Amino acid sequence: MPTPHSCYGTLRQRLCATLCALALCLASTLAFGAEADSLASARYAEPVDRYGHFALGRPHEYARMEAETTGGARLVLSLPPEEVFEDVAPRLVRLSPASPALLLAIVSNRATGSALALLGLEHGRLAILARSAPIGTARRWLNPVGVADLDGDGVAEIAAVLTPHIGGTLKVYRREGHELKELAALPGFSNHVYGTSEQRLSAIVTTGGTARLLVPDTSRTVLRVLEFQAGRLRETGRCRLAAPVVGPVLPAGEAEVVVTTQNGEQRLAPAHCPPPDGKK
Repeated sequence: MPTPHSCYGTLRQRLCATLCALALCLASTLAFGAEADSLASARYAEPVDRYGHFALGRPHEYARMEAETTGGARLVLSLPPEEVFEDVAPRLVRLSPASPALLLAIVSNRATGSALALLGLEHGRLAILARSAPIGTARRWLNPVGVADLDGDGVAEIAAVLTPHIGGTLKVYRREGHELKELAALPGFSNHVYGTSEQRLSAIVTTGGTARLLVPDTSRTVLRVLEFQAGRLRETGRCRLAAPVVGPVLPAGEAEVVVTTQNGEQRLAPAHCPPPDGKK
């Protein structure tokens, strides 16, 4: 016959086993919930003409964004009447390996022009979490270059060319709370042809552990190669092109890219582009 002490020990073991099982179940549920709340895809919807700039051609000014989570939830964000998404498609990005998925978009305002916007989940809803300062003038647009850890500190920066049609300026941003803070700027770039929907005329590539921004000059006949280090943009090379860039700049193998020009594709190695005149 079991003693009271042995019964107590058996009961305690069963209670511990039950609590452990509940803890594992709760952990699994929380993990599933976190995954279900992760953004998986997004698209623009409801084309409008209330802004009327159409830098990307019609119909690429939209009143709302629709997103879907990995758990199948469908979310919608509608902009106020004075704003539109002046963009072709939202970009799914992460600012660090452990951070949640976000959406990078271009929002244009009737009074202040375009700004970068990061959207994400806030209390289960799709919301704008951070913005860059707007250009400041209506019908002035910007085109993203990309999102990458440019300086190797583990946190991604966002690069974009402001006013690529009228003497563009390359800028680098980092998220700080609700703000996309400008870190560096350099003039003399263009990564878009007005009225066309192709936005990939620039790129960020990483070779040998070094991230490089590849952005055409204002004539789009020279591909400028830049690095972001110690808080500033430094130009390391310039590759002359056979004709103006009109299409994507895409990685091709370990150290090369293919640039789409008016005369067809041109292959080059950014690390071997000659240094700018007068610089080492």
